[in-house]
Amino acid sequence: MQFKFYFSSKYLIDELIEISSNFIKNNLQIETIVDILKLSESMNLNQLLDSSYKFICGNFKEFIKTSHFFELEENHLNSILSNDKISINEFELFQSIIKWGKHKSNINQEKEIDKEKLQDQISNVIPKIRFIDFSKQELKDTLKEDLIPNQISQKLTQFQKLQKEEKELKQFIEKEDSLIFKSRIKFESEIIQEREHSNKLKEWINDDDFFSKMKKGFSAKKDGFSGRKLHTKIMKKGKVLIIIKTKDNFIFGGFTSVGWKKGNDDKYIKDSKAFIFSLRNDKNDRKPEKFPIKKDEKEEAIFYCSEDESIIFGDGPDFDLDSDLKGGSSNFGKTYKLPKGLKFRTKEAKSYLAGSYNKWIVDEIECFFI
Repeated sequence: MQFKFYFSSKYLIDELIEISSNFIKNNLQIETIVDILKLSESMNLNQLLDSSYKFICGNFKEFIKTSHFFELEENHLNSILSNDKISINEFELFQSIIKWGKHKSNINQEKEIDKEKLQDQISNVIPKIRFIDFSKQELKDTLKEDLIPNQISQKLTQFQKLQKEEKELKQFIEKEDSLIFKSRIKFESEIIQEREHSNKLKEWINDDDFFSKMKKGFSAKKDGFSGRKLHTKIMKKGKVLIIIKTKDNFIFGGFTSVGWKKGNDDKYIKDSKAFIFSLRNDKNDRKPEKFPIKKDEKEEAIFYCSEDESIIFGDGPDFDLDSDLKGGSSNFGKTYKLPKGLKFRTKEAKSYLAGSYNKWIVDEIECFFI
């Protein structure tokens, strides 16, 4: 293939170059992707180069498990890390960079890690890691390990100290204007405004491919407060994330890994990975929390009622949306696990997600899917 490109380039056979390039773009594989990357670089095949980077970013989790990952050079990693669509958790991404740095520095063969040697190797790559997307524990562990360059370590230590001071933290991030404080998590959401909320949703869904590719496909304010319109939008989409905000500023919702399909109207759908969540509950002073489906209730994860066009999570229903999407009800705890200390059918359980059993008013509903 390399000879074909060389021959095409030498004799200016543009059509052959285009045909060969398109063939490769449609047949990219992990085993050969680094060779293709380097070939497209050397021959200025920009479209093929872009396709190669997109392929690596979209398959990064599988790619780093192979020895081909260590064939990447620093400039390749910098291009990859500049992309916001990398299908991997940011902490795992960081760990892979450390392994790459050790390999390039031949540290794997040494009994003790030469930290200076490693820091020098990764010094130009680490500034592209989005440390802002780390959990508090991941950031704590990273700083304790002391493998990143001192300048970045100092900034992260200051960032860590300001975690509880929301106003000061925001000012600090804006002042720094650094990639390490620019989240890779992009939410086209009017509801999700806090970094902690987007980080939690990514952690709970635990699907980097979905999270990197998902888009907002429905907004009640934009598309209309209509159960029929919502159902039409999410039909056949597979994984669906629904986020609801009430007029009283409660934020909650649900996630399904199977979604709604034609022919499944008016019957419950099985989904062992479905869950309900609460992101803001100022009334009970609760932190964001995920509520998985009970093992013996997974057959009744989600439901669509064609008669009144309502969207339902659980057999309680744990929560449902009225056909006009302006309200709903919540008999939380029948199908999905309750927070510790709450019991099913109690006033506290019924009012937990939205502030009341059926008197809450919807401010906005957003749905995300690929």
